[in-house]
Amino acid sequence: MRNNKVDIITLGCSKNLVDSELLMRQFAANGYTVFHDPQHTSGNIVVINTCGFINEAKEESIRMILKFAAARKNKQIKKLFVIGCLSERYINELKELIPEVNKFYGKFKWKELIADLGKSYHPELSNERILTTPAHYSYLKIAEGCNRTCAYCSIPLITGKYKSKSIETIENEIKSLVNQGVKEFQLIAQDLTYYGKDLYRKYNLPELIDRISEIKGVEWIRLHYAYPAHFPLQLLKVMREKSNVCKYLDIALQHSSDSMLKKMKRDITKDETIQLLHTIRDEVPGIYLRTTLMVGHPGETEKDFEDLLDFVKTMRFERLGAFTYSEEEKTYSAIHYKDDIPDKIKQQRMNELMIMQEKIAKQINESNVGKILKVIIDGEESDFYIGRTEYDSPEVDTEVLINKNQKLNIGDFYNIKITGIQSFDLLGIV
Repeated sequence: MRNNKVDIITLGCSKNLVDSELLMRQFAANGYTVFHDPQHTSGNIVVINTCGFINEAKEESIRMILKFAAARKNKQIKKLFVIGCLSERYINELKELIPEVNKFYGKFKWKELIADLGKSYHPELSNERILTTPAHYSYLKIAEGCNRTCAYCSIPLITGKYKSKSIETIENEIKSLVNQGVKEFQLIAQDLTYYGKDLYRKYNLPELIDRISEIKGVEWIRLHYAYPAHFPLQLLKVMREKSNVCKYLDIALQHSSDSMLKKMKRDITKDETIQLLHTIRDEVPGIYLRTTLMVGHPGETEKDFEDLLDFVKTMRFERLGAFTYSEEEKTYSAIHYKDDIPDKIKQQRMNELMIMQEKIAKQINESNVGKILKVIIDGEESDFYIGRTEYDSPEVDTEVLINKNQKLNIGDFYNIKITGIQSFDLLGIV
């Protein structure tokens, strides 16, 4: 019956995706059939999990809400609910702007949605999810919130203070997922570095990674969204010595020039950043570093931007993403600085930065030709299998396109000889 079908649409980051998966499990426990595909919806109930990070993400969320608000107005669906970061931050404005939505919920209030449908929330299933990823990998959120005070960022305004999950809770969640067939875990939080400070009075990420690496069935652990200030250096020993901890670290740096780091309130200097990066590479030989950089923050001069280009050219990050500054109301930057850089200049700077990074990434890919790398198979196309190395996270990094000269199993690991490159991807054979 269509009345018993729910479509959940997730926008934004993988942390939102985990929330959607938790909600899907609760719907299923209450007898609903649940789908997760924004392109093909078939239920009478639609739930949109929104993003509110930057203007582009907010606009995407608004467009999606308006699309289904029109569908409800035209009686194509019966009920429309909105949860997530955008709803948390602008709930009163959204109620007034889009009255066709049955109800808006804050980011952490989505449990009320179950009750509003006349169903029961199952606390015993609070850590269980219906995975939307391929069965062999999962995102694992180890904390909520953020205690940092970066000038440009609205996330702490949305999510509140940092709240770590206990190590025991995380271990139990991993064991449950391993029993479901998950082999690879992408550890995520707004800030991995801060993990445990609230619960254990120390930065406890090294102990967490050490303990979960010992769980039988955990083949790969990959770390996302570390913060450079107060980085727990003991983690590097764990990464070096534990074979199932990927030699991969996602550490958002945002900028390199001291004047911009100070304006952004990043609590670290350029020299300290460079020393940290050298230490990471020395302690974990062969590690691939992913970072995120921002251009166009208020006050960024041509000299600051040239400093950033020189930094990227020198450090040669294996993986890099960039975005332009977006003024977020009530943040320190919005209150104290004027958004003084034209959008055209912001875009030009980002394009120049990414052109440089493309050349670096191509050279790094070329250096892998002839090597034999451990690869997990994510899927297949008509002409090739699609896999990833330990240096690549799903969706955002390089893929390995493997010749279909023999049958490979999705979710299994193979030793692949890299034979060439194609655009940003590697080519290989078993």
